Formats: sequence, C-alpha cells, structure tokens
Amino acid sequence: MASILIASEERSEIAFFDLETVVPTRTGEPFAIIEFGAILVCPKKLEELNSYSSLVRPSDLSLISPLSTRRSGITRDAVVAAPTFAEIADDVFDILNGRIWAGHNIVRFDCVRIREAFAEIGRSPPEPKATIDSLPLLSRKFGKRAGDMKMASLAAYFGLGDQAHRSLDDVRMNLEILKYCATVLFLESSVPDVLTAMSWFSPRTSPRRRSNEKPSPNGIKAAVDSSFSSAKLDLNSSSTDSEEGENNPMTSLLEHSSDVDSSKSAFSKSCDADPSDISTLFNKLCLETLRDDVSPEANTEPQHSNAEDKAFLGMDEVSIHSIKARLVLSYFRNQKIKLFHDDDALQLHCRGLKVRFGMSQKFVDNAGRPKLNFVVDAPPSLCKILDASDAAARNLSVDSGRSSEWRPVINKKNGFATARLHITTEGNGHDAQLGTLLYLEKPTKPAEKLVFGVTDFEKLESLLLPGTMVDAFFSVDSYDFQQMAGIRLAAKKLVIHSKE
Repeated sequence: MASILIASEERSEIAFFDLETVVPTRTGEPFAIIEFGAILVCPKKLEELNSYSSLVRPSDLSLISPLSTRRSGITRDAVVAAPTFAEIADDVFDILNGRIWAGHNIVRFDCVRIREAFAEIGRSPPEPKATIDSLPLLSRKFGKRAGDMKMASLAAYFGLGDQAHRSLDDVRMNLEILKYCATVLFLESSVPDVLTAMSWFSPRTSPRRRSNEKPSPNGIKAAVDSSFSSAKLDLNSSSTDSEEGENNPMTSLLEHSSDVDSSKSAFSKSCDADPSDISTLFNKLCLETLRDDVSPEANTEPQHSNAEDKAFLGMDEVSIHSIKARLVLSYFRNQKIKLFHDDDALQLHCRGLKVRFGMSQKFVDNAGRPKLNFVVDAPPSLCKILDASDAAARNLSVDSGRSSEWRPVINKKNGFATARLHITTEGNGHDAQLGTLLYLEKPTKPAEKLVFGVTDFEKLESLLLPGTMVDAFFSVDSYDFQQMAGIRLAAKKLVIHSKE
C-alpha cells in the first residue's frame, strides 16, 4: 500500500478515485466498500504524482460471501485480512478533502458511497473543491461510438485491454481513456470536414464493428509508452506560456462548475513544469464538449428534447445482463422491488410506438376519474427488455416470500405483443395535475407542448386514437397491490405525432 500524502497548501492536484463494492442483497443493507484506490494527478501535465490503494474489510462479513466468484480476483480471504474503513479513513480523508474529485460515474455512485462510509463511522466526510465525472462529460461526445459508455466499453473501443475491476487499475484506465478521447476530438476539430466523415472517427459509428479487434497485449502500459509518447512530440509544438492559466485542461472543465472561482487560482499555480501537449488535447475535449454548435447531430434533435432525456436509455443502449431487480426501502411499506440498469434506475425511451387501444373509461381511480392509460404495440426490442425486467422482478418477488399473483408486463395474444403505458398524475383532489409531459408534433410545425388537466379525458382520448404514433419516455416500476403484482410503465414524457 503506497502512501499518497503530499504536502500542498493549495491541494491543487486532481484526485482520481474508484471504489470496488459488494451490492446489497437484502433490504436496508448498504453497499459494502471492499477496495479504495486513488491517484493524484498534476492538472497541467496530467501525469500521475502518487497513488494509494487498499482493500477494505466491511463491518458485516456476511456481505462478502460471494467474493469467491468475482472476476476482479478479490477473494474473501483477502478482504477479511484487510483493514476496516475506519482504519484507513484518515488516509482517504487526506487524499480527497479540498481537492478536485474525478472519476467515472462518481457523482451518482462513488461520491455517495464515500459519504455513507464516513457517516457509518460517525465522521464528517471529505469535501471536494469541485467534481469531474467523466461519464456525463464523455457521453456528450462519445455516446454514439462507444456504446453504453461503461469503462469496459470505452477501453475496448480504444484497444486498451480488459477492465481489471480493481480500483487503482480502473482509475489509471479512466485517465488514459480521457487522454485518448481528447486526442480524437483534437484531430477531428482540426479537420472536421475530413475526419468526421470517416467511419472510424464519426460520432455515429458504433463500437460493435470493432468488437472483434484484439486489445494490445501490453494493455494500458503499451498504449502510454508508445502511442502517447509519440503524440507528445508532434501534436502541439506551438504551446505558449499563456496556456498555463485560462486554457489549462482542468480549468476549462471547472469554468462550468459552481466552484470555478475557488479552483482557477489553485490550478494556475500548480506544478512547476509547462503544460504538456496531452493537456492541450484534453483542453480540446472540454471546450468542444461544452460548445453547442459543434455537435454533428445538434440540429437533428427535436425541439422538445432536453438534458433530462439523456436519463432514458434507447433500445440499443440496454444490455439485458445489466438489468437487475433489488429490494429498496419504501415510504409506504417496508420494502419495494426496484429495477436497475447497472446502478441507475431503469428508464427507457422508445420511438415510433403505435397505439393499439386508446384510453377507455372502464377503469377509474379513487376519485372517480378515468384512469389515464393506453395500449401500444410492443416491438421485439422492447419485448426483450421488458421480458428480462419482468423475470428479474418476478424472481425477486418469489425469493422475498411474496404471494401476490404476478401479471406479465407484455400481453401476448393472437400474434400481437402489447404493453400498457400509464399517464401519471401528481397531487390529489382539486390540486391534481398531469405528471406526464405531453407534446404534439405535426409534420410541418415545431412540437407544441400541451397543457391538460387530469379531467381532460376527452381531449387526451381524441389525441391517442388507435393507429396514432407516439415517442414514449417511461420508467419501469414495480407494483404489488391487493394481491396483484407486476411491472408498470409510467410515462414521463409522450410525443404524439399528428398526421394533420
């Protein structure tokens, strides 16, 4: 275990870190941290200054019973012999507190787990100067060509070898991926008319065509020693001293965060050496990602789309093996089944769904209002995802001892596969409002936002007639009510296509 403690009043180094955890299997259990790894990186040259890693023994050893099958090679015996989080908490605090935190998907996962771990031992958590999450950053540029944007997918795309699923190795891989992405974007921005039209650089290119390529036998080290050593010689020989401050790669990222004022002065003074060419390339990544007018698909998005749509996965972005069902705490009952895609709640968007049966007044809610739902034809890609979700949730329901009758989410009769979409409501009584965003899109007009109330059944019914096409953004939720259980598709946004 290497020491990472570096004396620095300004603490301007960037702390890239990663956790290995055990996912809870029972209600109320926390994620158990079993490894913490971090590197400190100079923000000008993007070079590693020091590193730290340690396995961690959870307070509840029953949580690590399945470790013998982990592909990372972490064994139960190794974890049992490791220090507890309380024993390494001082080191973790010193590494993270007052520095910029960086990593892949850290905002939603790693940062949360760190705070939980410090709370568990009764200590205040470390606080970041700012946070850089490479998942949303790179998704804005590489989402179409690197698939699901997982670390393993990005590594496969750039031929960096397999992801080790060990904290320190994954942190270093994360940094190398950022460098490679910066290089590609730098080259593309230099001659966009040529490179963006070529399949191996185009943002529209899927990584599947490269899936059969063999990774470098030497993994990341080979890539660093060969590809990037030559890149440093030629790509930016005209760098000037003016780049040290305002064009510093990490400063460009932080100019768009709430902590920019406190961060820029620290960055401009960190590290004595001039910024390397890789830093300038990474600067290109930051600047190009944040410009709205450079995306080749910027003008093809419907006017009603927004940043929140990115939380919904398209049919080609879902991995069946990543769909999991877990028991989570609920305000209304002790536990509830929730569906996840990896560590995010399962939310989908499916375009071009055909309405099979419009809304009817057969079913009413507790207030006597017609229930707002309708039936659409389910294409095979959606059926596959919902069948897997259904199976995961149903199996967990059985394993948890529930006796409710399970209703399949996909209705398969007479050669047709259909699914029911629910238009949600918020509030009760006179204060009730539609929770689903509604838009009407006509062939020759921009999309129009519709403002309906929960009592406007007839208006909705006239728009959602059989044969109407809709784009649906919906969550995949479970229910268990009056001995009936299953999956409910709750529409968050509907784009209704009008033929007029």
